[in-house]
Amino acid sequence: MRGPSLRRRTLLAGGAAFVSLPLAAQPRAAARPLVIGQVFDASLAEQDVSKDFLVGARAAWQAIQSQGGLRGRPVQHVTVETDGSAAGVRQALRTLLDNPNCVALSGTVGDPAAVQAVMALRQDNVSIAHAAPWLQNSGLEVDERTFPIFAGRQEQIAHALKSLSVMGVSEVGAVYASERESSLYQRDVAGTAAALRLKVASFRGSGDLELLGRKLGPGTPALLLFLGGTPELVQFTRGLEREARQRYVIALADVNLQTVLQMGAGKATPVIATQPVPMMGAPLSVVRRYREVLARLFDEPPAALSLAGFIAARYTFEVLNAIDGPVTRASVLAAFQRRADVDVGGYRVSYDDNRRSAGFVTQSMLTPDGRVVG
Repeated sequence: MRGPSLRRRTLLAGGAAFVSLPLAAQPRAAARPLVIGQVFDASLAEQDVSKDFLVGARAAWQAIQSQGGLRGRPVQHVTVETDGSAAGVRQALRTLLDNPNCVALSGTVGDPAAVQAVMALRQDNVSIAHAAPWLQNSGLEVDERTFPIFAGRQEQIAHALKSLSVMGVSEVGAVYASERESSLYQRDVAGTAAALRLKVASFRGSGDLELLGRKLGPGTPALLLFLGGTPELVQFTRGLEREARQRYVIALADVNLQTVLQMGAGKATPVIATQPVPMMGAPLSVVRRYREVLARLFDEPPAALSLAGFIAARYTFEVLNAIDGPVTRASVLAAFQRRADVDVGGYRVSYDDNRRSAGFVTQSMLTPDGRVVG
């Protein structure tokens, strides 16, 4: 991609801008700070997701620290960059696990890194809580170390397709940005569509998504489920805009609607995005708090992905804050393993039999006149 997407995807290149080190304004305390570790994927495919999610997480932890940390004890939020590979994630985890003050992992992002972290912690039998990762893979088995609080892709796909079936739609197109997305998500799409009695026409990208958008003829469905990232979606919609037929594109939670707008897409093709967090205008205290802290600390517009990072940090803090006694890796893991219901300012975490809290999905729409509604 060119233009804005290149600038956006180089924001994490240096890493330093997103490594949370001790704040100069932190109050001095005799006790050593509690360390919360966060692994983030800075690979080309995941930088957009990680950048937004990290902004929200950093905002939350800085606000927590400015208000006295954890019952007066300072909290240090440390992030470690990885490329999302198995070896890279293991190295990032080792950096954090070697720190005796690190009591929990929180908000691993994006999905490839979260998957690799779950697998590495399981294989190495590491006793540390892995809280609120951006685990979009719905089929990965969750063990007693990992505590997902966001709906995965399967739940998002089901929500999107169910809303279409309720509207009386009988056929939908599934657009996979690359062979990778096709191999990962085609089964979920096909199974969910069959359960809802929806026909699916599949389209696969092979490098030039703008060309794919231009190639869709008048006989293709008007409603298209897009499985890919933000820059890929922008390319695809630019191709669609050259077609006379009106279409609606439904994307999943890895897409940032504000960035789609900034990059000049969505002007002729309405884009709808599923998201496992409340909408930006929701009257929930966690959303109001997020918007206030974000405006005070960062020059960034509100976005669903950064709200997810904020909620991940706040959920981690709420569980830590409920611990009665010393805060150690063992006591923190035991607290998370209770999987108690937690109300994070109106965002309710409640685990099911699969050890996931994954029922919450909403949708927002980028309209041709540049508004995000929903």
